[in-house]
Amino acid sequence: MEVVEKITMPQKDKDSIISQTVSNYGGKLMSYIRPKVKNTEDAEDILQEVWYQFSSITNLSEIVNVGGWLYRVTANKITDRYRKKKTENLEDFVYEDEDGSFSIKDILLMDESAGPEVKMFQDEIWKKLFEALDELPEKQRLVYVENELNDKTLQEIADEQGENIKTIISRKNYAVKHLRNRLRRLYEDLKS
Repeated sequence: MEVVEKITMPQKDKDSIISQTVSNYGGKLMSYIRPKVKNTEDAEDILQEVWYQFSSITNLSEIVNVGGWLYRVTANKITDRYRKKKTENLEDFVYEDEDGSFSIKDILLMDESAGPEVKMFQDEIWKKLFEALDELPEKQRLVYVENELNDKTLQEIADEQGENIKTIISRKNYAVKHLRNRLRRLYEDLKS
């Protein structure tokens, strides 16, 4: 019986392939996902899960059709998302006053002339958001802030930090889950 030895790809080559693939397919996959999910945050979460799965493959050279593989995995992730219990997002949190209803995201972005009650909620939400960010490990917080508040791509962050894209994606996922849980508690408090 002949023993076949697996040849593993050097990490540098793997990182280069991942970076090039993210660059080539990132926008296309987001365009594919976005109309199929409720909001942009869900689309971003799905895309991050796809990149995480892609970056976890030991030998990327074994994938014959990278584009086909990415779209198949993406479609599966979208299906999985619908099967799972729906997670609430920032846009889903709604505050109602005598003038109508506002989402928490709307309140955060509202100009200060909106009134003292809205200003009070806005201050509380920002306070809780930054408290929750402070609870994160430094590297998770940095990835979240750079990506969400400073509009850097995950690949740019990986390059700047000299990290693997898979590591950056994982850090962002942990940060998002923590922040959603903390802001969900705030929403429940505001609702009651």
